[in-house]
This record gives sequence, C-alpha cells and structure tokens, in this order.
Amino acid sequence: MAMSENASAENGAQADAPKRPPYVPDYGAEELRLTPVELPEAHAAYRIVLPGVIQTGADVVLAMGRKSSLWPLTFGLACCAIEMIGTHMANHDLDRFGIVPWPSPRQSDVMVISGTVTKKMAPAIKLLYEQMPNPKYVISMGACATNGGPYTEYDRVLQGVDKIIPVDVYVAGCPPRPEALIQGYLRLQEKIMEDKKMVG
Repeated sequence: MAMSENASAENGAQADAPKRPPYVPDYGAEELRLTPVELPEAHAAYRIVLPGVIQTGADVVLAMGRKSSLWPLTFGLACCAIEMIGTHMANHDLDRFGIVPWPSPRQSDVMVISGTVTKKMAPAIKLLYEQMPNPKYVISMGACATNGGPYTEYDRVLQGVDKIIPVDVYVAGCPPRPEALIQGYLRLQEKIMEDKKMVG
C-alpha cells in the first residue's frame, strides 16, 4: 500500500512539473540569411480574367486532335487482315480512341499493312500511301508485312513493307492478336504526341 502511494505521489509530481518550451535554434547574426524566401503570389493576366482556363501551345492541341481521330485505311493482304477486321469489331470498341476505319485513302491518316506484301502489290501500296494527306502514318502488322515472315525465301515477296514506304509502328506476331494491334495504335498515339513539333 505504501509503495502504491509513493508511485502515485511521483506521478503527480511529474504532472505538476512545468513543461519545457519547444526548442528554437539560435542562429544569431545568421538568422536573416537563413530565413526562407517568401514567394509572392502572382497570377497571369489570363488566369484572373478566365479562371480555370489551361494555357498550352497550338502544336499540343493539334497533336491531341490528330491522335484522337485516327482514320486507318483498311488494307488487308493475307491472314493478318482477319485479325485486323476483328480488332475493328464492336467487341474491342476502338471508337473510344477515336479510331474509325475508312476505305478511302483521301480521308485516311493511318495505313495498316496487314499481310504478305508481294512485289506485284507493292506499287499499289505505294500509290495509296501517296494519295493519303499529310500527316500520315503507317503500321506494319504481323511478321509478313514487317520482314516477309515465313515467305522470306521467295523472290516475289517483299522483305518488309518499309522497303517502299516509311513505317512508324511495327506490330509483332503471326498473326498478331487484336490486343497487339490496339497496343500498336496506342504506341502510335504516343509517337504523335512526341513528334508534335516536327509535324507541320
């Protein structure tokens, strides 16, 4: 009983003891030099007149419009074309990316080469590419369009469509699944945003 009374008396004495003030460093003569810089609260004039408006460059706006409204020219040459057709079906809903397949080169800005490119078909591909308006992009879909695929030993097969037209995105596979082509479209959208200052 006596021990408990002594313990309670000590606790009471600790509670009644004055609390130490928080530590404040004394910089002396250096205090003025060590004071944090106070930044003035400044606003651009357009933020005062139109609050909530985002300022950006015209090249960014144009690039965002290009990447969000890709119209691929449907150009199926072999079995990869079946996968390309499946990609544009409602199951994958490419409209959410602004991707709408188009049968005419005059209004298209993306050419998807899906299948084996023979030397007989190469002039037609080149002509369609030249008929597309600028800026224009090319996706090489599948092994055959990229490097000839299993037909590389044949002389009449072109060893990659990049021998006649420039290619922006390569989609691997034989044939690639629709998810791979969707990934190719997304990579192309990233490329459009990265190259925004180089496209007129």
